[in-house]
Amino acid sequence: MAKMNEKELKNGKWEESRDLAAEIEQSIREMRAGKAARVHHFKVSKVTEVRAKVGLSQRKFATVLGVSTRTLQEWEQGRRKPSGAAQSLLKIAAKRPDVLRELFGD
Repeated sequence: MAKMNEKELKNGKWEESRDLAAEIEQSIREMRAGKAARVHHFKVSKVTEVRAKVGLSQRKFATVLGVSTRTLQEWEQGRRKPSGAAQSLLKIAAKRPDVLRELFGD
């Protein structure tokens, strides 16, 4: 589809000439081919990575670490940092998630 100027966009006649089915089919072909219009990258905190590796919910993981869910959320969002003891538990969880799952998983 060719770019249009502001006047063409405002008069709305461009919509009458659109073939939505063809546009959707083209989009599906592009998605299947791995073409993306936008790719979003975001950094996940180390605490979030560890929790995902262990496979526990925020509530359950916070209980395992002995902190409130809100404190865990603050860590995951980078607004606060875990204390020394919590950092040690996070290191254990990162290296041996199976142990935490075995001890605290549902």
